[in-house]
Amino acid sequence: MSTTALISIIGPDRVGLVSAITGRLFDLGADLGDTTFAVLGGGAEFTAICEFSAGMELQTLQAELEALPESADAQIKVSHFDLTTTHPASETITHTITVSGGDSPGLMARLCEVFQQFNANIVRMNSERVPGNTQDQYVISAAVAIPEDSAQSCLATISNTAGELGLNCSWDKVAS
Repeated sequence: MSTTALISIIGPDRVGLVSAITGRLFDLGADLGDTTFAVLGGGAEFTAICEFSAGMELQTLQAELEALPESADAQIKVSHFDLTTTHPASETITHTITVSGGDSPGLMARLCEVFQQFNANIVRMNSERVPGNTQDQYVISAAVAIPEDSAQSCLATISNTAGELGLNCSWDKVAS
């Protein structure tokens, strides 16, 4: 019987981190599923679902990842992943949306409320502060699954919400 593991690594960002982790997982026979990596301030976060053939012990996997020089000072957590490893059709990304501009406290909450109002599922979301010439800019990028019958209304509401706050908003429909 195979083992499905959820791997979470949070630590200092360094060049070669993702290469070292994914290389070691390959050497251990991992079949990588959904995987994310993000720089968070001066740190980094790597999360992945991995499937292994029978015989992979989670303690062994964790020890192998902890032994990597690139993961020094990182918090590493390896646990069983008992949920499905593939997305249902309802979570297929239909649109990518970007909202950007000056600092606007509460923006993330307001956008998420709009998505909920229109039964849109956030598949991925990223928020970052980008240094600007005169002030920092905030950029929120979301990959969402919006039901076709409410897509126009949802996108208009997102655009109006951004406009009320003096922010830029753009979106792209993802080809199906």
